[in-house]
Amino acid sequence: MYDDQHKPGQGQHGPLAGFTVGVTAARRADELGALLQRRGAAVLHAPALRIVPLSDDGELLAATKEIVDQAPDVVVATTAIGFRGWIEAADGWGLGEELLDRLRGVELLARGPKVKGAIRAAGLTEDWSPSSESMAEVLDRLLEEGIEGRRIAVQLHGEPLPGFMDALRAGGAELVGVPVYRWMPPEDLSPVDRLLDATVSRGLDAVTFTSAPAAASLLTRAEERGLLPELLEALNHDVLPACVGPVTALPLQARGIDTVQPERFRLGPLVQLLCQELPARARSLPVAGHRVEIRGHAVLVDGALRPVPPAGMSLLRALSRRPGWVVARADLLRALPGAGRDEHAVETAMARLRSALGTPKLIQTVVKRGYRLALDPAADSKYVDA
Repeated sequence: MYDDQHKPGQGQHGPLAGFTVGVTAARRADELGALLQRRGAAVLHAPALRIVPLSDDGELLAATKEIVDQAPDVVVATTAIGFRGWIEAADGWGLGEELLDRLRGVELLARGPKVKGAIRAAGLTEDWSPSSESMAEVLDRLLEEGIEGRRIAVQLHGEPLPGFMDALRAGGAELVGVPVYRWMPPEDLSPVDRLLDATVSRGLDAVTFTSAPAAASLLTRAEERGLLPELLEALNHDVLPACVGPVTALPLQARGIDTVQPERFRLGPLVQLLCQELPARARSLPVAGHRVEIRGHAVLVDGALRPVPPAGMSLLRALSRRPGWVVARADLLRALPGAGRDEHAVETAMARLRSALGTPKLIQTVVKRGYRLALDPAADSKYVDA
């Protein structure tokens, strides 16, 4: 798919350089990963679910026969992959032409441009499509038209769309659900487990979600592993949860997690939002005459990107919590993951950190006491209580 790590050249880094972003998407993960990497991010991909087609499923066959036998007034197509899968399944059952004939005689609504493309590829023409790709806009149009007594078929996209369907029922519509595929947990859970471990250990700076089932699946897996409290703590305080839209965010909000969402519910705006949010969360300090910005797995020193090993980042974060103050070796040892009791590990990690920063004077050794960030004197009062 794409490399988990991406290190742009010095001076050519993008706004996400030094940050690591988790991608939970099953569909369009390559596209999202490429957008993130082009802006400098390291990407950890772990599909939190898989799509299971229902071409041999009795539910889909029954819904197709029901539509062929009695044409609905309206058909809502929600995803391109789902609409194509439906037509292909109907062909396999010998119902393809009959289904297309029915769809030619109904009001056909497409949720977005990709669905429009799938509809036209099948030789059909949509009657309307929202500019926002939002199911809420589709619902508004149907309610404005009036749905009392109308028969509406909705191609479901792996989840039951409860708010949308409930609103149609409340308006007096008769509904036919067309379940083309389902979301299921991934067959191989090890990538999801790696992403969970990275989130809990703060090895990620952000996690992206492009569907509600993916968010729900990640929470379920965390619960199965006994990591849910730690995951919620990380997402609430240190790791930014970014959702493509409000429907995607619902499972997280139900657990009390605040998310960020772009104004337009698409992948490009989601990435642009991360380009604003993550650099704004980075710690920036004036140190030894240099401007130091501490990011997830790298540091910008006067704008130059300096990748730093994990142990070094742990030390740097510990020092930056009290910039200009001496931090004892024992406290720095506790900050090192899995370092044990040997304070020599601090010296080794500190030497590597200084080498990675390329400017040794940023960190001062205070004999018999520990280490300190060489905060510029004029900045002391500003950061004294940081």
